Amino acid sequence: MDYKNAGVDIEAGYKAVQLMKKHVEKTLRPEVITDIGGFSGAFSIKNFMNMKEPALVSGTDGVGTKLKIAFEMDRHDTIGIDCVAMCVNDIACAGGEPLFFLDYIACGKNYPEKIAEIVRGVADGCKQAGAALIGGETAEMPGFYPENEYDLAGFAVGIVDKADMITGKELNFGDVLVGIASSGIHSNGYSLVRKVFDINEKNLSHTYEGLGMTLGEALLTPTRIYVKALASLKENGVKVKACSHITGGGFYENIPRMLKEGTDACIKEGSYEVPVIFDILAKEGNIEKSMMYNTYNMGIGMVIAVNADTADKAVSVLGEAGYTSYIIGEIAEGDKQVVFA
Repeated sequence: MDYKNAGVDIEAGYKAVQLMKKHVEKTLRPEVITDIGGFSGAFSIKNFMNMKEPALVSGTDGVGTKLKIAFEMDRHDTIGIDCVAMCVNDIACAGGEPLFFLDYIACGKNYPEKIAEIVRGVADGCKQAGAALIGGETAEMPGFYPENEYDLAGFAVGIVDKADMITGKELNFGDVLVGIASSGIHSNGYSLVRKVFDINEKNLSHTYEGLGMTLGEALLTPTRIYVKALASLKENGVKVKACSHITGGGFYENIPRMLKEGTDACIKEGSYEVPVIFDILAKEGNIEKSMMYNTYNMGIGMVIAVNADTADKAVSVLGEAGYTSYIIGEIAEGDKQVVFA
């Protein structure tokens, strides 16, 4: 009896590391001072010593049951982008610059080529965010996960000068809310998605009118990464006073987190076009509108608050950076609620 007979293939682990190295290498920043495959990853902060009061900002998250879509479609090259996005978007909300990322993959059986595809997606996400992939762990856990399934989670660290942190404390009545478009459902609410569509090969290959792709492709579309969106606003002198990453809990749970006491977020009905995938989901699942906005991003992956006189500039700057955005509302007197009008 040996470890391989128990279900853990050490040689497969070595092969997976070799296959993923080329993906990891493309994410490395000059500040990375350790080689791939060590016991830990080291990142120099020398280049940030000019900050008056540097603060580290961290985020950790997983992909959730969206992974079930990847399993059914046997496609694993984009799911890593979701994992990175869920972490670095939270860092960006605080005004931080993501520095490095670590991933954790737990699987029932280590198929090196599959693991490398997962890491390829993680690396792609890190490139989009400007973060270095400096470490990770692949845990083969036979008997705990089915052979063809895995879980994926990650952890990111960023940095921001304390004076530049986005806190919401400077919000004023009349500040304008700008919504930055999502790429689709992103990575939240998939337990309900799977309940509505009964995920199988036939359903995932179905094409709905107006969707422009199969249902499976729409559901597996990676989460948008907003790091460069926030950075472009800062570089162009647009002060973001508050920011919310619209994840699980949709508008009703996430937007209040950016508000200060005594304020409401007033969202203007019809201020942007809700993507078709959400209309399909609501219709097929007979889901009430309030529940949709309490579960999904509804086409807006991030909401920022800016001075009224810089709102148009914000939309323009975001457009030049490759992000579609809309003026969707304003800050009013209230009790930290989201109000549609």
